[in-house]
Amino acid sequence: MAQIRIENVRKDFGTFNAVQSSTFTIEDGEFFMLLGPSGCGKTTTLRMMAGLELPTSGEIYIDGEEVGMKPASQRDIAFVFQMFALYPHMNVGKNISYPLLSQGMSKAEAKKKVDEVAQILGISDILKKPVGGLSGGDRQRVALGRAIVRNPKAFFMDEPLGALDAEFREHMAEELRALHDRMGATTVYVTHDQLEAMQMGDKIVVMNHGVVEQFGVPQDIYDWPATMFVASFIGSPAMNFLEFHGMVGSGATSLTLGDSEISIPQMRSGATGDLAMGIRPEHVHLNDTSTYRGEVIATEYLGTTQIVTLNTPNGEVKARVASSKKVAVGETAGLGFDERSISVFDKQSQRALLSAGNEGVLQHG
Repeated sequence: MAQIRIENVRKDFGTFNAVQSSTFTIEDGEFFMLLGPSGCGKTTTLRMMAGLELPTSGEIYIDGEEVGMKPASQRDIAFVFQMFALYPHMNVGKNISYPLLSQGMSKAEAKKKVDEVAQILGISDILKKPVGGLSGGDRQRVALGRAIVRNPKAFFMDEPLGALDAEFREHMAEELRALHDRMGATTVYVTHDQLEAMQMGDKIVVMNHGVVEQFGVPQDIYDWPATMFVASFIGSPAMNFLEFHGMVGSGATSLTLGDSEISIPQMRSGATGDLAMGIRPEHVHLNDTSTYRGEVIATEYLGTTQIVTLNTPNGEVKARVASSKKVAVGETAGLGFDERSISVFDKQSQRALLSAGNEGVLQHG
């Protein structure tokens, strides 16, 4: 397995810039997620790492070797696609053994490796079946088997669960993560599903419009988003933004919303102008003693919790509260906020200001 390093990689298609100077490192053995909406550049980045696209500029290192201009066949990686890409005229066993036989391995040795992989994936009983009649989950296992049978330096997966239904997709995500943990493989995985990325990844790169918005471990990205885009893309419901015009200075421990003073983590940097206070719904509380108030405009029952939406002078706020709490549409409620979980954003740059809460994450993430 191998470390993968991306340094100032850029990709242009004519006048269109698909990836802008991306830099990050995937450590040996990590399950690494490339996350973002359609068209953000994540698949293009993966294809450049795999050698299916050549970068316009920048460097790509796999296991310490610069491979940016080398073809895919010289990078010792395995690629798993969303649509399986199996050979329909071959049975399961022949599909898995094909890359071994094409490299000159004997049939006996190839069969031994296929049997080992089939046991790992739980498909030993279907090795002689044609792939055409298999379920989506079994076909994805076959595609994975064909990739891992070679024992490559890294596995690249482009939305491999995208063709599966929601329930089976969640099950296969658990299986993929368990398989990764058993093998200790370096895995790079592209997805637009933030829940999938949070569930499976050791590290996440969040991309938007070809730019790496944030890079780090899932918990840090969720708790301390570096930009308003990350804050709104990660989490369901997304982070609330309470917008205001004013100043938050370096060293400040509070900000003003209307007539209310809101405690915040001590700021390490400041800004003046159009700002936004960011807070996740689970860190918003309905508190009758609070001077900051909003009108309840909707409630959404979710079993053990409910999402309460309130209209405030600074914008809509969603609060995740216990379903046992009685809340009626049209009533006015006070809002309390967990001080330690508040972020402050400069709306012009869309970036989070440095604070005592996010300092380590934003300086080193």
